[in-house]
Amino acid sequence: MARNRPGDAVRRKILELQPNPVLRLIDRRRPRSDIRSWADGLTGERLTGRQLNKLRGRGWFTLHAIQWASGADIDHLAIGPAGVFSVNSKRHRGKTIWYGDTAVTVNGSPTRHIAVSQSEARRISRALSARCGVDVPVRPVISVVHAAKLTVKGANPPVLVLAVEHLGRVLTGLSPTLPPDQVARIYSVARDARTWIG
Repeated sequence: MARNRPGDAVRRKILELQPNPVLRLIDRRRPRSDIRSWADGLTGERLTGRQLNKLRGRGWFTLHAIQWASGADIDHLAIGPAGVFSVNSKRHRGKTIWYGDTAVTVNGSPTRHIAVSQSEARRISRALSARCGVDVPVRPVISVVHAAKLTVKGANPPVLVLAVEHLGRVLTGLSPTLPPDQVARIYSVARDARTWIG
């Protein structure tokens, strides 16, 4: 797990969709192609992963492209003094993003980003709690990449929605909730593939 690179699951999906490198390159440039959509997602995950990896050495651990047995994956997991965060990358190049307490809209159209992020965080919490033997709360985060504008309304939103460049500053600025030994224990469990079998 610890060796997974940001976007590894997306890379595998792109290769599965188009094994031929020449056709893959052509598809990446075609508007509305599946390959282009997945490639945009890969860019978002790589940029988010780069920002999260900067937290290493400051009491934080990060994991990327964690694979569930079902084939779904967790984009990123950040574990540090401020707690455990499931980070979902969303690349919305040039678009206007608005976040209220319960919804994210992209250019005025509603998305399921909040519900999906909350559901993923609950599932991760159950998996980590079962293996750690104690309750491990997980807070969902959405990393917004390349948006033209991001507006967040609400003082204490249930999901942190942040521009990718602010991830490190915000996470390290949160109040500490975990001592170093608990951070290390949770990370040890999180990087064990057996944790994600269920």
